[in-house]
Amino acid sequence: MNSIVKLEHLSHRYTSSWAIRDISMEISQTGIVGLLGSNGAGKSTTMNILCGVLNQTEGNVFVNGINMRENPELAKQEIGFLPQNPPLYMDLTVDEYLGYCAGLRLMPKQNIAAAMKEAKERCGIAHYSKRLIRNLSGGYRQRVGIAQAIIHRPSLVVLDEPTNGLDPNQIIEVRALIKEIATDRAVIFSSHILSEVQLLCKEIKMIDNGKIVFADTMDAFNNYVEPHSALMHMENPPAAAALMAIEGVMKADFLTERQVRVFFNGDQSISERLITASVQQGWRLREISLDKTALDEVFKQLSNQSTQ
Repeated sequence: MNSIVKLEHLSHRYTSSWAIRDISMEISQTGIVGLLGSNGAGKSTTMNILCGVLNQTEGNVFVNGINMRENPELAKQEIGFLPQNPPLYMDLTVDEYLGYCAGLRLMPKQNIAAAMKEAKERCGIAHYSKRLIRNLSGGYRQRVGIAQAIIHRPSLVVLDEPTNGLDPNQIIEVRALIKEIATDRAVIFSSHILSEVQLLCKEIKMIDNGKIVFADTMDAFNNYVEPHSALMHMENPPAAAALMAIEGVMKADFLTERQVRVFFNGDQSISERLITASVQQGWRLREISLDKTALDEVFKQLSNQSTQ
């Protein structure tokens, strides 16, 4: 199967230090791929190079087999890009702006009207065609930003933090829109928010300190972020040995006289066994909460593995 996008040994430095180093990845099917990384990890640099906004120091970018450095105009026709701050012109109407964007993409004039109609319908903004962009809500401005990214029917859409600054209802709407446009094209969805990536993506690429530290399915990634410890508060706690005797418990650390953190092997049914044991043995359990592995800790684990 031909790749929709392929990055080969991509590296870039702004001054003496490398922003990204030896990044390689390949996307060969439609759907949403999450690009996850903390702020400053190298996500935006990677996306700017991929979309032809920035020339890399080393390496190659291919979009549908077209080399971005050798034939940038042709390659960019295959890409739709929504930067973190959408490049909207507030004094234009939605129609004026989308028509302008279609022209920038070198679309044949006879195709622009139909492409605008399709993009507006897919993004749910057809009823705002004549509205000035400055008079739209944040959620609808983001929809206009996505519409400009798909107006020329690209095979790859790159979205950089597309839900930033939106309220909870707008975030839900934009997520649904992203899922819909990913049915017939590849979408790279960048975020530093783990829950966003988990909700939308089946595959994930993680960048830390300018390097790919993880590239696999979301199911494989979730093995790192499933709870592996539980905090228990009991009025009549047992000795550590009694907790260790429960199937799956690896360690029990008493934080206070009545609070204990129980480490287990990842079996998520552990809480039921702990509650049952408490009832049977009279521990008088008042509270139990599973601890999610913090994203920073996941980055640390994966980064350590990648350097070993």
